[in-house]
Amino acid sequence: MDVIMLSHPHRREKEDYKPTALALGFFDGVHKGHQQVIAAAKKTADQHGWKSAVMTFDPHPSVVLGRKHRHIRHITPLEEKKRLIEELGIDYLFVVRFTSDFAALEPQQFVDEYIIGLNVKHVIAGFDFTYGRLGKGTMETLMFHSRGEFTFTSVEKLEFEKEKVSSTKVRELLAEGLVRDASDLLGRPYRMRGTVIHGDKRGRKMGFPTANIEPDDDYFLPLTGVYAVRIRVQNRWHEGVCNVGYRPTFKSPDKPVLSIEVHIFHYTGDIYGEEVEVDWFIRLRGEQKFNGIEELAAQIERDKEAAAQFFDSKRLDERC
Repeated sequence: MDVIMLSHPHRREKEDYKPTALALGFFDGVHKGHQQVIAAAKKTADQHGWKSAVMTFDPHPSVVLGRKHRHIRHITPLEEKKRLIEELGIDYLFVVRFTSDFAALEPQQFVDEYIIGLNVKHVIAGFDFTYGRLGKGTMETLMFHSRGEFTFTSVEKLEFEKEKVSSTKVRELLAEGLVRDASDLLGRPYRMRGTVIHGDKRGRKMGFPTANIEPDDDYFLPLTGVYAVRIRVQNRWHEGVCNVGYRPTFKSPDKPVLSIEVHIFHYTGDIYGEEVEVDWFIRLRGEQKFNGIEELAAQIERDKEAAAQFFDSKRLDERC
């Protein structure tokens, strides 16, 4: 997949590209609804012998359009989004730098420069996609703005259990610790990438060594608590339990520092500095303060047993 970074005004010429079918959207999460839009673009491209393409934007429009500076945490930061879209078999990924100048484009200017100007022959987007200054361009106005240069498909909302599949809903579920439900909307376990860093090694002293994970990007983290997870280390997946939170048993409440620690089952070895991936499966319990090391160690042992039972049950379900 070719990743093409565009800044306004871009210097690309229509002749630089073969005819394409283009999926439009921000696509944070690349959830099942997004996958439906992207798959439609690929199918259309294949049917006509065109190239398939996706256009996304960076940073999130609300960062630029909001009245106050906003720090956005993503379900899939840009690098993760690139990987997922490439896995869907797309030929081109256009990443448009979302600036105030870009946001000020009139709908017709956006279409002329970023659709017609990139040799797009068919556009696919969700029914609620908007474009141009103040979002004045909609899927209903796209025919007028197309100048007859391309056709388009508006994809209706995808529902799961009578609710729209959306990035907002995925964030709500993660914020409540409902990672299993979020996975239903994503079509895969929620994943975070990061690097193993040095911690205070308290877990090792207790008999439960942990990998302290520093996220590689601004991921939207699930609600604090203990989770059953799988972690990929050196291209091998391992089961474990993860605590995300402020370690109230040890840390001063005046200096809260969020930590992500994974105890990997049946694993020994030094993995400091390793790039890892963590898949979140189910929340086992909330974070709590314990009256000393022994009480905490006993709870961690129960957490391990609960996670092991979960994965045993999952393997059994997968075999049936």
